[in-house]
Amino acid sequence: MAAALILAAIACGGGQGGNPSGLYVVYRDGKGGYIDRKGTVKIEFQFDKAYAFTEHLAVVRLGDRYGYIDERGKIVITPQYDDAFAFSGGRAIVKTKDRFGYIDSNNKITIPTQFEGAGDFAQGLAAVVVGGKTGYVDATGKVVIVPQFESGRVFSQDRAAVRLGGRWGFINRTGTLAITPQYDSVENFTEGLAAVKTGGRWGFVDVDGKPAIAPQFDDASPFAQGFGPIGLGKVGGYIDKAGKIVVNPQFETVGQFAEDVARVKQGGKWGYVGKDGHFVIAPQFEQAFDFTGGLAQVGISDLRGYIDRHGKFVWNPSK
Repeated sequence: MAAALILAAIACGGGQGGNPSGLYVVYRDGKGGYIDRKGTVKIEFQFDKAYAFTEHLAVVRLGDRYGYIDERGKIVITPQYDDAFAFSGGRAIVKTKDRFGYIDSNNKITIPTQFEGAGDFAQGLAAVVVGGKTGYVDATGKVVIVPQFESGRVFSQDRAAVRLGGRWGFINRTGTLAITPQYDSVENFTEGLAAVKTGGRWGFVDVDGKPAIAPQFDDASPFAQGFGPIGLGKVGGYIDKAGKIVVNPQFETVGQFAEDVARVKQGGKWGYVGKDGHFVIAPQFEQAFDFTGGLAQVGISDLRGYIDRHGKFVWNPSK
């Protein structure tokens, strides 16, 4: 890992796709609830653990069991699982004992808990682990790509990263190798490009495996909103899709752009910059997460709250 740590996008407490639910996880006296974008409590504090809404449902924990609530706060899937994960592609991963399977939004078990590991559905397929090998199933549980890889990731832009023989490459949705495993490490495809590491340096390739940006960086992360986070030495900045540096490496840590701003770390504190690389919210937080739906979760000490695009708290840090 390069000294200039590159962070992938993490939408904490906000959901996905700009947070269509408009609800955000908050805590008071150790119990989780949800607020709206104005900071008004919409779902009372009652959960031992609460997570972001995706596809209109959110994982919650009561005691040591996990279930789901709807956007009104009503429990629609009774807490009953050892672990549970966000809905994606109409399915959610659930865990019973030491095996993983999938349910739909009506709590119908669509694929029994049988896998050693399981990933989110994307483009109709999900990675599963059987006998220590990764393959892919469709939404009915049918094995579409036989478990054969040492590791495999979620599909994105008709490609999934897989590891074979200690090297990373990409397959297409039929399981055929689209890019021969040859890289030390890779990131998922976004905006037509994937970051790949070879010979100790990161560059980018297109979906056919053709070099798009020559390996030259100490670290790199997927493109978002036309900007690719990169690291050179101990500092990070951003490039465009031609490989040109558009925000000079100067930050201790950089994240992806989301809603036209990116979280960066400078002087040991987190703030947010615009696409010109100038701070729009000064570094002042000990933790910071991506903006979703106009709010971002930030941390001060062990407390977390939400700020708006002006850096003003709509929910003061709490736990």
